[in-house]
Amino acid sequence: MRRIFSFPNPVNEYAARTVAAGVVLMAALFLATGWTWLLVVLVYGFAARVAAGPRFSPLGQLAVRVIAPRLPVEPKLTPGPPKRFAQSIGLLFSTSALILALSLGTLAAQLVIAMLLVAALLESALGICLGCKAFALLMRLGLIPASVCAECGDLSIRYPELASAKAS
Repeated sequence: MRRIFSFPNPVNEYAARTVAAGVVLMAALFLATGWTWLLVVLVYGFAARVAAGPRFSPLGQLAVRVIAPRLPVEPKLTPGPPKRFAQSIGLLFSTSALILALSLGTLAAQLVIAMLLVAALLESALGICLGCKAFALLMRLGLIPASVCAECGDLSIRYPELASAKAS
């Protein structure tokens, strides 16, 4: 069961950015139409990715199995725990938007989804993961233990060439 509900580590940065592009498209479509069912799709996608990475997420599967392997670049690996944290924030925002849409109407939900869209756009277009930056800050503050992501605190684990350069 633990193997089924696990998050990949490391993560292909380009697959993560592809997923973010899909979130941008769905968020923009919701902002344009106000279709609440799109929020259900967003919530499911984030919940599936938090629970098991791309395994149960149609968007995740599309990114990992179809789009990222066809990109003309080598995979760029990045630690999984910050990406899972970012997906958790997306789940929080999309769930909040769904609750707001069902209780107060679409305007309140659109404000929350607009913030989610900005974060997803930064990730997809520029590779700036706000959730990952928040994760790093929480690690520096000691609120997330270093054991959660050893690679995040020690770049020589991710980039062995740094360890050899430091030793010289």
